[in-house]
Amino acid sequence: MNTSELFGKEVAENIRCLGNDPTLFLESLTWMLRAGIVGGYTYNFRWLGRPIIQYPQDMVAMQELIWQIKPDLIIETGIAHGGSLIFSASMLAQLDMCEAIEEGKSFDPKVSNRKVLGIDIDIRAHNRAAIEAHPMASRIQMIQGSSIAQDVIEQVHAIAANYSRVLVCLDSNHTHEHVLAELNAYAPLTSKDSYCVVFDTIVEDMPTEMFPDRPWGPGNNPKTAVWEYLKSHPEFEIDKLIQSKLLITVAPDGYLKRIR
Repeated sequence: MNTSELFGKEVAENIRCLGNDPTLFLESLTWMLRAGIVGGYTYNFRWLGRPIIQYPQDMVAMQELIWQIKPDLIIETGIAHGGSLIFSASMLAQLDMCEAIEEGKSFDPKVSNRKVLGIDIDIRAHNRAAIEAHPMASRIQMIQGSSIAQDVIEQVHAIAANYSRVLVCLDSNHTHEHVLAELNAYAPLTSKDSYCVVFDTIVEDMPTEMFPDRPWGPGNNPKTAVWEYLKSHPEFEIDKLIQSKLLITVAPDGYLKRIR
């Protein structure tokens, strides 16, 4: 076994130990609850100048997945300020650059077959303008409309038909009904060995009073939708190793790997 293999084995054991310690999850949850209440933690970060509204830990996990999968298309529901679209587009740009270097070809950052497709029911004019003015804009396409509207679903499926490796990220309305509808609409587009990532499953683990002005909460959220969806979709499984590795994540039980 070489040095790299030994290191990989050590890391795998570290992650196994973290995942087998239930107190770590509770301590992480307590920290997230406090950080969210006191400092609006997820609002504090930007990616290449745009607010991303994600935990840095989940951003690192997404970077690892994108490098591993090397997707041609990333589908995202929920746009907000556009930071996640910019993040995904920049990751795809890096894939193109690395592949060009490996193949000894020239690299034009504005020319790529890879794309990020974002869907949102309300793309605010100032956010759209900022996204379209960003250097990553050529890699991004946006659709305004409800992610579970039939015409929007048909548009997304038509676009996805032109790509072979697809990664899906669901992060819009967080009610059980809406997320389950999104899973039914978009999870089937996930290519084998890729992921459908469902964000904010952590809502199930938070106290009800955290969501006084929201239609979701414990018992009605992305995690309950994931559990319901998986009952009849054995082609997906929860990748528990990711949440064990991160500990601090908005998506426990939300990293769904397509295994068949």
